[in-house]
Amino acid sequence: MENTSDGYDVFDPRVYARGLPHDTFKALRDHRPVAWQEEYEVLGWPPGPGFWAVTRHADVVRVLKDATAYSSYLGATQIRDPHPADLPFIRRMMLNQDPPGHGRPRRLVSRAFTPGRIERFAATARDRARTLLRAAREHGPEVDLVRTVTDDYALLNLTDLLGVPAADRGLLLAWTERVIAYQDPDEPAVLDERGRPVDPRSPAMLAEMFRYAQELAAYKRAHPADDVMTVLATSELHDAELEMFFFLLTVAGNDTVRSAAPGGLLALAEHPEERDRLWNGEVGMDSAVEELLRSHPPVLSFRRTATRDTELAGQRIAAGDKVVVLHASANHDERVFRAPRRLDLGRTPNPHVSFGDGPHVCLGAHFARLQLRVLHEEVRESLAGLELAAPPRRLVSNFINGVKSLPVRTRWREPSAPPP
Repeated sequence: MENTSDGYDVFDPRVYARGLPHDTFKALRDHRPVAWQEEYEVLGWPPGPGFWAVTRHADVVRVLKDATAYSSYLGATQIRDPHPADLPFIRRMMLNQDPPGHGRPRRLVSRAFTPGRIERFAATARDRARTLLRAAREHGPEVDLVRTVTDDYALLNLTDLLGVPAADRGLLLAWTERVIAYQDPDEPAVLDERGRPVDPRSPAMLAEMFRYAQELAAYKRAHPADDVMTVLATSELHDAELEMFFFLLTVAGNDTVRSAAPGGLLALAEHPEERDRLWNGEVGMDSAVEELLRSHPPVLSFRRTATRDTELAGQRIAAGDKVVVLHASANHDERVFRAPRRLDLGRTPNPHVSFGDGPHVCLGAHFARLQLRVLHEEVRESLAGLELAAPPRRLVSNFINGVKSLPVRTRWREPSAPPP
């Protein structure tokens, strides 16, 4: 390949466990904005053919918007190729489809994500944030906000929206961990008879989740409620489509907020001046949420496959090549964001790509923003101080920008005390 990454590695999932590799991103943006990345064997997973890493904002947006040249369908949307036998199965998911075919299921499901339904969850989310923060206070001045607040906040909000019974919520967490944390050594690997890791997106690994989705859908048809699964169960979706939507909403719906919430709190702990501006009311909550999303995007990368010979940022790309956009790099592109490494909670405009762009822009972005806004409002009401007590533990993943542990020292407000 004529345009290599010159030794800069954006593939190894262990890189992201140390934090976003900003120096690598900047070097690639400046010198190799579309760079060939080797896809070597790592953590027991076999090597792949390699891919083009896209790091500049304009090029990332172009790839995400141009489904005719950069397909989600041909090879799906994860960096690692699925097993050829699994590809037809994986293509059932809306995320792995291209327009115009992807439009029909998206329209059907978008009916469930009406602004009215989501806004009705605001009060529930606020009560949950207050309850979790109150319980976290009992741990004293040092507390892990992931374990005590953000993990449960994201999961319980999602299960309320979906209409999953409280007794079954642990199942959703286990299924999410299996899919999202499969690269992380803390998540026990599932191995085949030859000792090789099994793709968590394979039919065998998702069979239990799909059986549950059909059982829950049948229950919702008999006992309809004001929740997303009732809408899906009574829609025109085929059984296979419903199963894939349950998978998508369970995993993406949980981990978007599960990653963004502690990432935002980590940024506030690391930037006390900006945190004080927010908590003192000097900047608005909506702009703060957008900047925290820009700084810590929940998703690190998405893959497309070139449908034809094409060119991107002067680089020739062959039909069939994998093209991987790096959201975190695009969000820190100096060509778009002034002083991108600086956290500016009043930043505007803020055209980050943390929820993607183009036909696959995140369907639940409004719901995620609502949850983050409510959480940060309640954190502002509950805390008078926030600083790191130890380094955070991050997920080993080149897909999800996860935070597994966030130990902080806090100063709690008296319940009746007003904001500063």
